[in-house]
Amino acid sequence: MPARKVLGYTRVSTAEQVEGFGLTVQRKAIAAYCKENGLRLIEVLSDEGVSGSNGLDARKSLSEVLAVVESGIVSGLVVYRLDRLARDLVLQETLMARMRKAGVEVLSVTEPDIDSDDATRVLVRQVLGAIAQYERALIRSRMAAGRAAKLATGGYGGGRPPFGWRAEGKQLVPDAREQAVIGLARQLHDEGLSSRQVAARLEQAGHRPKVGERWSSVQVGRILRERS
Repeated sequence: MPARKVLGYTRVSTAEQVEGFGLTVQRKAIAAYCKENGLRLIEVLSDEGVSGSNGLDARKSLSEVLAVVESGIVSGLVVYRLDRLARDLVLQETLMARMRKAGVEVLSVTEPDIDSDDATRVLVRQVLGAIAQYERALIRSRMAAGRAAKLATGGYGGGRPPFGWRAEGKQLVPDAREQAVIGLARQLHDEGLSSRQVAARLEQAGHRPKVGERWSSVQVGRILRERS
């Protein structure tokens, strides 16, 4: 009898990468699990540096997993832990239901027999999902508190630096090119141009915002309001 075909999936967030809970650890555990249980692991797909709360748009490999699952190629999906699929309980259960509809069993290396319709197993799975969701909320809360503390002392709180600045180490320093664009925007505004007109002039001059390809009046208004 041919070995049952399964697909592996791993995910690690940026924080988990730092803590050493990497993709290699998950891959080795999945490979060992498949070998021990006589499963034929055809491939392991991975999402690196992506939060488990993100939807499918942000997790390209998970989208590939669903495509393979729904093609009928495999009969099982192996993960290191169920929260690798999702830390959000609603998303976790939605994905589990989608796998089940395709006739694919979800196998967890560290949580045996988790994909079951038995009432107790469903409760355990949902409790694990709720715990993962709670942990994610705690992590976000700690990160927000850390950023607030840094900002309160004049430090850099992380995230994308505002236009006109760049991050160097743990500090924000002026970006000469972007500061020149801010200066031009303020000069044009002082000459009586509206935010929309300033946006058009910046584009005509070949300047680009930090995010996106075109300036909007909202973006221009933001850098004008930040005038010191």
